Amino acid sequence: MDFENLTGLRVDRADLSDWAALAEIDAVAAAGDLARREAIRRWCEHGVVLVARDASGPVGYSVLEYTFFEQGFVTMLMVAAHARRRGVGAQLLTAIEATCATAKLFTSTNVSNHPMQNLLRRAHWRPAGLLHGLDEGDPELFFLCPSDRLRTAADARG
Repeated sequence: MDFENLTGLRVDRADLSDWAALAEIDAVAAAGDLARREAIRRWCEHGVVLVARDASGPVGYSVLEYTFFEQGFVTMLMVAAHARRRGVGAQLLTAIEATCATAKLFTSTNVSNHPMQNLLRRAHWRPAGLLHGLDEGDPELFFLCPSDRLRTAADARG
């Protein structure tokens, strides 16, 4: 699996050798959060990371897992600060949709995370719920990917 667009951005599966570079572009991990660094390493080790690269190297990554009621769930979508507003997040979402192995694909983000909400709305993901209590004072919004895009991707895979 390798996705590339006209801007030279390529999305492919990360492996364990990618984890340190991904931790450098992840704002939380780069700020010294050891739990996030370990999560990135573990995600890479388990083969659930898609990484977006340009000529300079990794510029974003996403994590697709199946631990949310056995449905696809985008656990993480991170774009390097210097690469934002260039379509990296949109391309990662497209790649996730194309690789998702279930009929439903969800993600969530904090109410305060307006850039992620805008990305999901532009990609026509629908609001699916609101959960209070994860981050005090900042509820979690859940979104659902349009199912017709997932069926098309599943059909293409055969």
